[in-house]
Amino acid sequence: MSNGTIRGADIAVVGAAGKTGSAVVDALADTVGVRRLVRRARSQFDHEVELETGAGLRKALLGCRAVYFIAPNVHPDEPNLLRNTLTAAASAGVDHFVYHSVAWPYTPAMPHHMDKAKCEDELHRSPLKWSVLQPCAYVENFAGALSGDSTRVTLPYSPDTRFSFVRLHDVAAVAAAVLTEGERHHCATYELGGPQALSVRELLRGSGVEIEQISLDQWQDSVSGSMPTGAIARLRAMFDFYDHHDFLAGSAAVQFVLGRPASGVDTVVAG
Repeated sequence: MSNGTIRGADIAVVGAAGKTGSAVVDALADTVGVRRLVRRARSQFDHEVELETGAGLRKALLGCRAVYFIAPNVHPDEPNLLRNTLTAAASAGVDHFVYHSVAWPYTPAMPHHMDKAKCEDELHRSPLKWSVLQPCAYVENFAGALSGDSTRVTLPYSPDTRFSFVRLHDVAAVAAAVLTEGERHHCATYELGGPQALSVRELLRGSGVEIEQISLDQWQDSVSGSMPTGAIARLRAMFDFYDHHDFLAGSAAVQFVLGRPASGVDTVVAG
C-alpha cells in the first residue's frame, strides 16, 4: 500500500463470500478492519444481509467509512440491489462507495452488462463519493487448465476470441488501493485488463489441454436445472457475443493505481 493509506473505520465488502469478494478481503486484511457482508453467513465473522430488500444492510454498515459492492453473478435485478445498498450506506454515514462493474458495461447485446451500466449511472447520481472498477475476464477462469489439473476445456464460444485476461490478484490489489487511499480515487473509473490480448487457444497453447467448442444449446442442456432460467438467458447472450467479438480492455489503470505493470498470465502457475 502507498503512504497515503487511510486508517480508521472499517471497510465493508458486500459479496465477500464469492471468488472476487474473498480476494478483496484478503488484499485488505493486513491494512484495515474488514466486514464481510454475505447473503448466508458461514462464520461468526460474517454479517448476513438481504440485498433484495435491504434488510440488515444499514446495521452492518454503521461505522464503516467505505464499501466495496459486488453483486451476485448475473442477478436479474442488480440495479435494485445497488440502490438498496447505496441507500443503506448513505444512511449509515459511509463516505466512499466502490462498485465492481465490468469492462464494456454499455453493451446492449449483453443484458447483464447493461445492468452494470445502469448501476454506474445510479452511483454517479448518488450523494456518496464513488469509484468504479471495470475488470475484464479473469485468467483464473482457466487456472485448472494452466496448472495441469484439468486436461479438457469446454467452451460455448469460439476458442479464437481474444480477451485481455486480468489476474484476480491484480483486481483485488486495485480494489484495496482504491478503498484505502481515499480521495485520490474519488470519481474515478478504472478499466482493468491484462497486458496481452489472448484467445483461449493461445492461452492454453503448449499445455496439452484439449479444447472443445460446443453449441449454446448443448451448454444450456448441461446447466439446465442447476441455474435459473434468467441467468441462463443472460449467459447465452454473453457467449453469443463472445462468439462474434473479441473482449479487450486496457491495462494502464493497473499500472497507475499499483505503480507496476499488470501481471501476465504466466503468473497464475508461478503463484
